[in-house]
Amino acid sequence: MSPEFKHIKKTLRIILDSNALFIPLQFRIDIFEELKPLLNRKFELILLSPIRQELQKLAEKGSPKMRKNASYALETAEKCKLVELEGKYAVFSPDDAIFQMAREWECSVFTNDRKLRKRLRNINVPVIYVRQKSRLEIDGGI
Repeated sequence: MSPEFKHIKKTLRIILDSNALFIPLQFRIDIFEELKPLLNRKFELILLSPIRQELQKLAEKGSPKMRKNASYALETAEKCKLVELEGKYAVFSPDDAIFQMAREWECSVFTNDRKLRKRLRNINVPVIYVRQKSRLEIDGGI
């Protein structure tokens, strides 16, 4: 590889948990804009089909406030790449699907779920989360 291309990094894939899509409403943080300086490289946000299904269920059957928030999260999710999980992955819970795919694809996860963050860090998956209700932070090296 020629020296002028050594600094180019491949696109970083980041799997989103449903709660990451609530961050713009909950904390007034534009996740797409805040990720740019944090990551300082090209990235792709990935929405797994079980996460979309979870949001759709909340948009239909949640409390009135949750229905409104979940509908907003689904709109926000339109900017992400949807990955349909099939076969054995289709029956995973949303958290298990995130865990399994992050491990298989060796990619980062964006979640505020403490339990899921701990599980992911135990297998050395970098996790992006909201710190002090005001900014995004990465736990682990990307």
